[in-house]
Amino acid sequence: MTRLILRTLLALASLTGAAGAALEPPLSALTLVGPPTVVFKAGRDACDGADVPDASARAFRDASSAVALYGMHYRNRALRGPSLDALKLDCAIVLESGEKPDPALYDDRSWVAATWTDDGKAVAALLHHEYQANEHPGRCRSKVYLECWYNTVVAAASTDGGQRFSRATPPVVVAGAPFRQEVEQGRHRGFFNPSNIFGDGRWRYMFASTTGWDLKGSDQAAGVCLFRTDDPADPSRWRAWTGTGFTAAFPDPYTKPAMHPATCKPVAPFPTPVGAVVRHRGSGAWIAVFMARKAADFPESGFYWTSSRDLVTWDRPRLLLAGATLYDDPCGASAGLIAYPSLLDPAAMGRNFDDTGDTALLTYVTLRTEGCAITSDRDLVRRPLAIKVWP
Repeated sequence: MTRLILRTLLALASLTGAAGAALEPPLSALTLVGPPTVVFKAGRDACDGADVPDASARAFRDASSAVALYGMHYRNRALRGPSLDALKLDCAIVLESGEKPDPALYDDRSWVAATWTDDGKAVAALLHHEYQANEHPGRCRSKVYLECWYNTVVAAASTDGGQRFSRATPPVVVAGAPFRQEVEQGRHRGFFNPSNIFGDGRWRYMFASTTGWDLKGSDQAAGVCLFRTDDPADPSRWRAWTGTGFTAAFPDPYTKPAMHPATCKPVAPFPTPVGAVVRHRGSGAWIAVFMARKAADFPESGFYWTSSRDLVTWDRPRLLLAGATLYDDPCGASAGLIAYPSLLDPAAMGRNFDDTGDTALLTYVTLRTEGCAITSDRDLVRRPLAIKVWP
């Protein structure tokens, strides 16, 4: 997923910004109050060469109250332990990527990107799926990864507390472009990088990013869209916000081509994928974190947070941690990069860590660079932070 960030989303970031954010005063304040602590170090803790943190951390408590945390590479494994404070990589593979050449199977390279469980045993998951057509002879007119890249959010599920996930049969597309992978080759296409799944009453939500597309009568703007469902276990029930309601569905174009494809309305102020959303227990306010490069609406590259009362209108983003991110040129990042922020409260009341008190852990990835190359030398780290929300 790292290469996804490097160039594609630079274009996406230039298309969206903080213009739609609510004005002052701020709703919340997040303050880092301690140094980083390493949770996972690739050179020390890996089971094999595929073990690098490569997505925002997602966690839940299983039926025994043990914690499972995901956010590794496309040979998916989990960190497990009795709590967030005592996690170790489990070498058992929870989901393998098939790297299959048939795009209709949605089994090329997949990352467990979001999870939800009500009982700690049955777990619904959203996969960030990449069909890398350049790796499959005859599937792309180009050999360039970015020009052949077709992205979807696909459903998976576990019946054993996240020990093993399987894709639905036939596959279920939660969010994807309304055309097949050979269409519009020459650029990155589709939906990607879902946030965590988070709950509010009977509803479950997540954000997913899209590159957008141009279709007569059905143009989709690039940006970040909000999705909702009343049952994550039934992935066909996810619908996206259109600006007037949660009615947009994005079915599989290999099985259900749409005559008039649905579109969603991107939510400001997010220029890039949402790393995580949590609800502050004391106030009910929502807090989201994401990464951004330096631009007109973002004075420095780094991690930002923003807050909301309704998930649609968010206040102006504010810098949480400065540093070169995956949206920046690695050639000038001698100190390395930071990426994939998430918020996790060890004392979360919910099984899925989608709520927080007045303290939490900023969990993210550090990536070392060599010249202009991003290496596999990565750490998953966390830093304590304090949270203040005003009435």
